[in-house]
Amino acid sequence: MAAAAAAAAGAAAGAWPGSTSCACLSSTPGSAESSAWRRPAAAPGPAPDWSSLIVGSVSPWLRPDSPLEHVRRNSEQALLQELDFGAYLGVPAVLLPLPQLHSPNLARLLLSHLQGAHHSTAVWVRVPLLAPEDTREELVANEEGTGSSWEEHGDPDEKTWMWWHNFRTLCDYNKRVGVALELGPDLPSGPALDRWLGEPLRAAFLPTSLFLTNKRGFPVLARAHQRLLGRLLRLEVQVVLWGPPRHGSKPLSCYLQYLEHLGQHRPPPSAYELFARGYEDYLQSPLQPLMDNLESQTYEVFEKDPIKYAQYQQAIYQCLLDRVPEEEKETNVQVVMVLGAGRGPLVNAALRAGRQAGRKLRIYAVEKNPNAVVTLQSWQYEEWGSGVQVVARDMRGWTPPEAADLLVSELLGSFGDNELAPECLDGAQACLKEGGVSIPCSYTSFLAPISSSKLYNEVRACRERDRDPEAQFEMPYVVRLHNYHQLAAPQPCFTFRHPRPEGAEPGNSRYQRISFRVEVNTALHGFAGYFETTLYGDITLSIRPETHSPGMFSWFPIFFPIKQPMAVRAGQEVSVSFWRCSSPKKVWYEWAVTSPACSALHNPTGRSYTIGL
Repeated sequence: MAAAAAAAAGAAAGAWPGSTSCACLSSTPGSAESSAWRRPAAAPGPAPDWSSLIVGSVSPWLRPDSPLEHVRRNSEQALLQELDFGAYLGVPAVLLPLPQLHSPNLARLLLSHLQGAHHSTAVWVRVPLLAPEDTREELVANEEGTGSSWEEHGDPDEKTWMWWHNFRTLCDYNKRVGVALELGPDLPSGPALDRWLGEPLRAAFLPTSLFLTNKRGFPVLARAHQRLLGRLLRLEVQVVLWGPPRHGSKPLSCYLQYLEHLGQHRPPPSAYELFARGYEDYLQSPLQPLMDNLESQTYEVFEKDPIKYAQYQQAIYQCLLDRVPEEEKETNVQVVMVLGAGRGPLVNAALRAGRQAGRKLRIYAVEKNPNAVVTLQSWQYEEWGSGVQVVARDMRGWTPPEAADLLVSELLGSFGDNELAPECLDGAQACLKEGGVSIPCSYTSFLAPISSSKLYNEVRACRERDRDPEAQFEMPYVVRLHNYHQLAAPQPCFTFRHPRPEGAEPGNSRYQRISFRVEVNTALHGFAGYFETTLYGDITLSIRPETHSPGMFSWFPIFFPIKQPMAVRAGQEVSVSFWRCSSPKKVWYEWAVTSPACSALHNPTGRSYTIGL
């Protein structure tokens, strides 16, 4: 690894918009056929910039998978020396050209280096979006000789993703191996581009040849490249300019000014994105409010949602108008039971709805958390008065002094039923009058297959002591999905209605088999879960991407991982069997992929994860 800092592959380099710029170290190419790598005569001394501003680049002549013995041995020796030298310098990453076809020896050497050293240097694999034209005929010929074909692996324009997928699989999804995506003048199809959003993208290489010249003589990117760059920047990739300057007298300034202009004119983050900032791809255990008493801070976070309680208020308002005619509004007192009242936001929503509708209410605030009950009693004393009665009981075992016209609850989790709304509301149904209303009246969970190296590695890192080493793959996680690719549109899974319809099957266990058609070659890492709920009439709440309630942030999606990533080819179906199981004391989910191949059954008998009743 040479001392002289050069542009990526020998041209000028600059980075934007991250906190650091990026240059590459290139070693002087030697002949792979005739010479071994030799240590440079002079090495750079220590400097603070090495740990933040410099990215190393291994020699382009290295062929550790060469069939020639002396080439392979020389390459092995040189690669390990260069990687060790980069670690000695403290560079944050080392750039590696994408290995084409099969490179098991290169993967073995990388893993040996990454696992055996006590350093944090990462490896960036430089991957072109499309295979270079001059390599396609050679690749076709090579694959014809091995009995393989383009048809087996999808369109040739998707070939580089297959190279990358094979290589990172050989590297066992090592989280320090990332992608430096090289953009070219042509772009693959939309689904093929989307697929890269689930990969561990670290940098985007922009050759200066991509820039057009506008009427004023300044460099600009085509609209398609602008859109792609905007999507990559959401993942906080480094942008690296490379190639000879083609505009202006200063090598990079006009390009950097244009990129800064693009960054400044990106759409501002939504309320949801602002709320979720810092939680991207951060795994959290789903709440269990029935089994655990929530803390005040947890309630406070959810109470800040600007949409949820407005929708609840509108649902209660509309229900009161439907149930109480105008001529009865002075005499008809509607009994409203708020089940799981928490710190009281639904009680306040009901009171506002009553005033808005001009209808009289008598409210029972039922809450089992003794700490939250103290807050409710304070509200009752200071604000609500005798119109609200606080009940410190579990809704399932409470016998009310009168039946309710309206049950109001917010027991929904990220998967709709994972906070046990079905069991709670079925248990409280005896409190409801004949013809009474439940808000919400129904909710449906949804599943979608996703690809995300980031989430797969995050789950792998969740190992707990004294447990099955794969237990972390048998439990769901609430997560703000960010670095992921959704392989197909979500499909409905389980639906629950309240009050329970007459003639409905007893119990709340469910089973569903769902199939999805995949458009591109990809890797399956698990399933994203969402929900939609109808509060009353046409008033709804949703976290499903296609119907997400604008501005609502009370719920992140839920993620059901699978133990082993599964390769999926374009046109294949991904099928999952999903169970909701229950016993007198707990509820749990089980899931298994059944196509294009069978996975192990996850979480059988609730051995790794249950929800306590």
